[in-house]
Amino acid sequence: MLPRFLTGFGIFVVYYIIVVFLFLVIRALFHPPRELFRKMLHIMCAMSIFIILHEFDTWYLAILNLAIFSLLLYPIIGYLERFPKIMEVLVQRKSGEIRWSLVLIYVAMSILIVIFWGWLGEQWKYIITASIMAWGFGDSLAALVGKAYGKNIVKSRYTDGKKTVEGTITMFLAAFIAIFIVLLISTSFPWYLCLLAASIVAPICALVELISHHGFDTITVPLSVAVPLYFIMVLFSFMGV
Repeated sequence: MLPRFLTGFGIFVVYYIIVVFLFLVIRALFHPPRELFRKMLHIMCAMSIFIILHEFDTWYLAILNLAIFSLLLYPIIGYLERFPKIMEVLVQRKSGEIRWSLVLIYVAMSILIVIFWGWLGEQWKYIITASIMAWGFGDSLAALVGKAYGKNIVKSRYTDGKKTVEGTITMFLAAFIAIFIVLLISTSFPWYLCLLAASIVAPICALVELISHHGFDTITVPLSVAVPLYFIMVLFSFMGV
């Protein structure tokens, strides 16, 4: 078990090293907009869920991997924050932002892993994938579209006054596509049921993202996908469709 864990952990670490290196090269050569680069890193974190779900044999080793990686990375980033030029390269807006974001995403992943792998069983792992993909691509694209093209601010006491109609629509579409593709690939349900499930869950996901504050959409959005999606899948199975 230990050799298998060390192999998985090594692959996880190497993944981050390679992707961060490639992203830094891209930034140096092509100078993408700061927000685009931020969201590329955002999606990179989301994509790491595939390594977690496929390289570890048990849910508790997957959790252990996240815990050890976080404990190692947190103080490293804290030390690097002493050097503003380095953090500027990583596009950190304020002190502690990257560390806080990593904590939130790994907490979200851990909650999903405990429930939809450890508690309910390995057959539900695809819900973890769907939830993280909906959050990763949905939140990133919503932010990019909202900042670039958003003109209609959603005015409500439940929102932060910054999110736009255009961004929320993008969130819905991106989440819908992500959920549909994951269900189509990972389940035996016909495409139209996958489409139906995605069309029900995506609006919930977009609404939750709209009213989430202070970065907590990193936790609330994946859960807003996972919980209703689980019950929909159970209903489909119960109906024998």
